[in-house]
Amino acid sequence: MKQLNKSVIKFLLKKYLPAGLMVLFFLLGEVYAPAQIETDWISLSFDYIEQNQLDSAEMALKQALKSKPDSPLNPFLLNNLGTIQRRNGKSDDALLSYTAALGTFPKHPVFLESRASLFAETGKTANAILDYSALLNEIPNHEEALYQRGLLYLQMKNTDFAESDFRQMLEINPNGLFARKGFASLAKLRGDYEEAEKIYSYLLDKDPEDYNLYAGRAELYLLMEKPGKASSDINQAIRLAGGNARNPYLYIIRYRVKLLLHENNSAYKDLQKAIELGYEGEELTIKS
Repeated sequence: MKQLNKSVIKFLLKKYLPAGLMVLFFLLGEVYAPAQIETDWISLSFDYIEQNQLDSAEMALKQALKSKPDSPLNPFLLNNLGTIQRRNGKSDDALLSYTAALGTFPKHPVFLESRASLFAETGKTANAILDYSALLNEIPNHEEALYQRGLLYLQMKNTDFAESDFRQMLEINPNGLFARKGFASLAKLRGDYEEAEKIYSYLLDKDPEDYNLYAGRAELYLLMEKPGKASSDINQAIRLAGGNARNPYLYIIRYRVKLLLHENNSAYKDLQKAIELGYEGEELTIKS
């Protein structure tokens, strides 16, 4: 096996790691050196990503895969390809790429997490739970997987399983906030509104810039029939979200708040905004 060129190491560290993408430096204890053509296409793909030219980045990664079909890097490139496709709104293509990566390494935690989060994003709750469970079989104390699986169990109204995941998170990290976010959602679903309010207030004291927490508490105040408090929280959530306020949940909550406050014309504008952002009429719930 050829020695990994120092310039290639520098390239991989500079290009892959800051982007949050996975690269395989070692395979079965041996150092792997990509072919020059493969490396060139990979480098070009990241140049395109930096320029936000996702179609071109996708093409470059496909060329990298084609240039060396037996490359040990290909499962990792496929995972990266899936992430680019997902960012570009190509969910079906991303699913194929993630699944192909898992075809080589069916228990790889990074690949499982990628596909699980895509399943969750596209409403395939049961599939997402299966992938998060497979990931947790490999890494039982993976907090993010426990949190996301717990939220998915809440979507399925399986409160006992959700509670078990959130409790395991607290055992791993007694001071962690994510487990408490889960318990806030759990209490809200079970109708224990006073307990949910206490948890939200505690969390906001610790993290006052988290717009999701304000949105979650606004939804809670709607359930408690306190539209004034709900209005204050959802407006704060949208203000804090700023450029990220492209979640239809935010505007649906404010729409419902405004209806209760008899601000019908303004409520209609929020409903239209939510529809523009993808709301299709089903019941939506903020993930705290």
